[in-house]
Amino acid sequence: MVQAPMVKPGDPARNFSIKDHEDKTFDLLEQSGKNVLLSFHPLAWTPFCAGQMKSLEDNFADLNDANTVAVGISVDSVPCKKAWADHLKIYNTRLLADFWPHGNVAEMYGIFRDANGFSERANILIDETMNIRFAKVYALHSLPDMGEVMDFIKKM
Repeated sequence: MVQAPMVKPGDPARNFSIKDHEDKTFDLLEQSGKNVLLSFHPLAWTPFCAGQMKSLEDNFADLNDANTVAVGISVDSVPCKKAWADHLKIYNTRLLADFWPHGNVAEMYGIFRDANGFSERANILIDETMNIRFAKVYALHSLPDMGEVMDFIKKM
């Protein structure tokens, strides 16, 4: 599969359906009417990825108040994501498994790192009408600034 270019603000969101860490299907189109934050992280069980997912969990109530569903996405399997969520004490944030086809969602959004076999670290914000409003890639060994994302959501 040829990777699409990275999405940018104004692009329509590409629908996908994948399993979360509880083995429940997450379908993007079912979130219509809400903002959706796709928070891509390279791999579970790594320090920066853990911090990124904990940040989503810590901001769960504020995101919910802003009509925003935040999900973490990586190429890890459902059982791996389940064990990791339990370890991190993630109780509200859904962690999605972009496991098979390997990295398919990351490829659709133009952020799959083919040479590494995982996604970029990125936040992609989709609005209530399923259009991309914010898309940013971060350095792999960094923690995305949730304050920046929350400020952007509040201004929408």
